[in-house]
Amino acid sequence: MMKLLKIALLQIAPGDTLEENLEKGLCSCREAKRRGADIALFPEMWSNGYRIYGRPGEQWRAEAIPAGGSFIRAFQELARELEMAIAITLLERHEGAPRNSLILFDRFGEEKFIYAKVHTCDFDAERSLTPGEDFYVAGLDTAWGVIKVGAMICYDREFPESARILMLKGAELILVPNACPMEINRLSQLRARAYENMAAIATCNYPETVPDCNGGSSVFDGVAYLPHLEGSRDSCILQADGREGIYIAELDLEQLREYRKREVHGNAYRRPSRYALLTRRGVEEPFIRADRRE
Repeated sequence: MMKLLKIALLQIAPGDTLEENLEKGLCSCREAKRRGADIALFPEMWSNGYRIYGRPGEQWRAEAIPAGGSFIRAFQELARELEMAIAITLLERHEGAPRNSLILFDRFGEEKFIYAKVHTCDFDAERSLTPGEDFYVAGLDTAWGVIKVGAMICYDREFPESARILMLKGAELILVPNACPMEINRLSQLRARAYENMAAIATCNYPETVPDCNGGSSVFDGVAYLPHLEGSRDSCILQADGREGIYIAELDLEQLREYRKREVHGNAYRRPSRYALLTRRGVEEPFIRADRRE
């Protein structure tokens, strides 16, 4: 019988304190495991519920926690106990200014990477954060087997380069914590990132009870065509409604791997020598805002 990778999207509302989020997060992971999940994914900046807008900067910056602190260690230990991978998100204490980060633990509690959001929303409160410097992919040991997993966070979705780099580093599955309205254009971006890179993309958002969020967590499996079907298929295998809950997607990774062997997207026919402009800064670049930073 074919085994599918089960991804739990924890579309849950945060509490008012770190302690509340710890307790609710641990309980949600246990429920995800009870329902057979191989991986549990949190929405963006779970440690403080992404409560950075409409508050004094010094107040929310003080809520940053260390990557090696007790909050994170609790999820590391739980991953080991449950034998389930956990992608936990946090406002990470960092030299200079905090980071918007995701830490991925495998089912043995081994840390696979810490990813900090590269494309911080510098047009608003996130300008006070330290952007990440790279994108990471790791072999994640699951009960299904070893899969290549990468991550990007929310606004990273707006830049095709984010998912493209992850694909080039071998990512089969991209985890995307989120904290914004998932409307048609953003959902279309996720669909496109999955299609053009032949990669599965799992996004976890906050429910509609959280300000400026509306649920809509989703998984796109990255497979647009199958030999026995005429035309294309819908690669969206899960899209949650706005309600709070734990949503389980079943991903056929063997199907994705076979698809990558025969289809024409991703890295199959790229011509990198023609793309020099993508990394060259010039005086005539359009749409550059005066407040942009590197």
